[in-house]
Amino acid sequence: MSHKNLLVELFVEELPPKALKKLGEAFSASLLESLKSQGLTAAQSQVTSFASPRRLAAHITDVATKAADKQVAQKLMPASVGLDADGKATPALVKKLNALGADESAVGQLRKEHDGKTDVLFLDAMQAGATLAAGLQKAIEESVARLPIPKVMTYQLHDHTENPGWDSVNFVRPAHGLVALHGSDVVPVSVLGLQAGNTTQGHRFEASQSEITVQSADSYARQLQEEGAVIAGFEQRRAEIVRQLNEAAARESLKPIEDEALLDEVTALVERPNVLLGQFEQAFLEVPQECLILTMKANQKYFPLLDAAGKLTNKFLIVSNIAPQDPSKVIGGNERVVRPRLADAKFFFDQDRKKPLESRVLGLAKVVYHNKLGTQGERVQRVSAIARAIGQQLGGDALAQQADQAALLAKADLLTDMVGEFPELQGIMGRYYAQHDGLPDDIACAIEDHYKPRFAGDELPRSQVGLCVALADKLETLVGLFGIGEKPTGDKDPFALRRHALGVVRMLSERQLPLALDTLLQQAAAAFGKQISDPTTALADFIYERLAGSLREQGYQPQEVDAVLSLRPQNLGDVANRLAAVRAFAALPEAASLAAANKRVGNILKKSEVTVAPTIDSARLVEPAEKSLAAALSQVKPVADKAFAAGDYTASLQALAALKAPVDDFFDNVMVNADDPALKANRLGLLASLHESMNRIADLSKLAA
Repeated sequence: MSHKNLLVELFVEELPPKALKKLGEAFSASLLESLKSQGLTAAQSQVTSFASPRRLAAHITDVATKAADKQVAQKLMPASVGLDADGKATPALVKKLNALGADESAVGQLRKEHDGKTDVLFLDAMQAGATLAAGLQKAIEESVARLPIPKVMTYQLHDHTENPGWDSVNFVRPAHGLVALHGSDVVPVSVLGLQAGNTTQGHRFEASQSEITVQSADSYARQLQEEGAVIAGFEQRRAEIVRQLNEAAARESLKPIEDEALLDEVTALVERPNVLLGQFEQAFLEVPQECLILTMKANQKYFPLLDAAGKLTNKFLIVSNIAPQDPSKVIGGNERVVRPRLADAKFFFDQDRKKPLESRVLGLAKVVYHNKLGTQGERVQRVSAIARAIGQQLGGDALAQQADQAALLAKADLLTDMVGEFPELQGIMGRYYAQHDGLPDDIACAIEDHYKPRFAGDELPRSQVGLCVALADKLETLVGLFGIGEKPTGDKDPFALRRHALGVVRMLSERQLPLALDTLLQQAAAAFGKQISDPTTALADFIYERLAGSLREQGYQPQEVDAVLSLRPQNLGDVANRLAAVRAFAALPEAASLAAANKRVGNILKKSEVTVAPTIDSARLVEPAEKSLAAALSQVKPVADKAFAAGDYTASLQALAALKAPVDDFFDNVMVNADDPALKANRLGLLASLHESMNRIADLSKLAA
């Protein structure tokens, strides 16, 4: 049994660029997994993935020509079914043995094993290991079937004159070649109607020869680069593009825009990257740079160049798939192509500015938002009402008025030509047009910022006005869609409600806004009137779930998060302080005992037939232990309350440590459920008072083991 390196390549027509990276990774990983499961790889076997616009390939080290034989135990049937009273094989057992390639003579080799219910017959046999040809055939079929293909094509294998279309294949793109080499030996496998060989093709235009004969699995990447002018590895090609982009930009003392998704897409479009410098007329720089950058990236896949201050210049980088001696025609062609795109952007910008942003607001009444929630015009009125209420709470009449104005204008740019062409610029163009209309920067920036945060890690709105409108917009979306039953289910969240909820959480907590969550939800629901069912309870649960997940991702322990959030703190801005206090409390030597006692107190109070008020009648304190606990509580409570009122949650919780000894003594020596009803009620009142003092910041029982 010899081990050699294995190379498998599928040569296809141009693959979808946005899916190429995943396709390449999935193809190679699936091949390795299947070969490993069949015992054809070694423990140290490694896979290298190759993916270019016209090929998916994998190089796997230390692959055996044949897997080792292995002993297997074949479960047959209960002994009572397989053997008669004399211990001879029944017809059922003989039939089973024959199906496995054995006969009645194998009965003496069977063994019995008790499975907990009855004796079962097993046949121990040596199973021959898979050959590479059979194993790779299975692996490649599985790999092709499992590929995360975004959209399948159906095409004919051959042009049959008698039965046209009889042999058809479903795959991401038509496949034209298959290479399978174990060392330098061709492995006889087939897939997608192709028989494996050792020839492939290089670059469409730059290869030194049209067909490349791959000498061995290990020479594949080198031959493709030297003879085929193709960098087969996705990551290697990407790194080469980055190197060339940085070098070309440095020669101009500029820097290319950073965009990982664009870089991946361009890497998937070229096999031999060649970065060239292009430029356009300075006059186009009068257009907002976001518009120019987007049109160059989205339509042309160019890398715009920025100066040291991050301002767009009139130069850009082209990643070409060819490297002619004279690149001027390639550069000139790209410059001619981009010019109309930039001219369109300039035209849209000039036309849009002829109408004030405010004049477009009425037109939103004709734009449907949701068939159950009305138009964008109606939505804007709701967002404005919510923003006014938030502004009033945060900054009085002045902020409420600014928030109202910004909210009314926030969606107006949806009716502009620029946003119609580039929806990604919504909000951004609203800011530019508001500034052109002479509106204050706080209003203009709020129009852009009300979409923030748009994704995880995105920046928050930069001003109080922006925060008011952003909160209002997200709360209106959440309340409205929850109110008509459009809640996320499983991994489906078509309206991005999880993202909206996290946005609300981030703004309230990171900016420490003194706003109660329940009040915000009620204000948002009020803006809808009777148009929706009241969703505030379910929505509050949803938001706290998002907050809990976010806190766990930040490194807080689950029991710490549960302890704080089980109290449903209304001011999300002080959740971090509560968590810090809980963590500090948990480190105290008294913490475990107090947490356990708190849990016990909670259980006792839950079992009470009536609601227990946290009141204590000192005249009914009989036992020394209950008198001691009441006295300790009267000393500790004012200290804890004072620290709580000052926002010093850590000091408030740590003050409770003094209660450990009297609490332990109480439970050791006092019968809570006394026969005397008055005595029992007073002791329950003492425990209720203790419970109230211990659970103002967090439910400490959640810390109990």
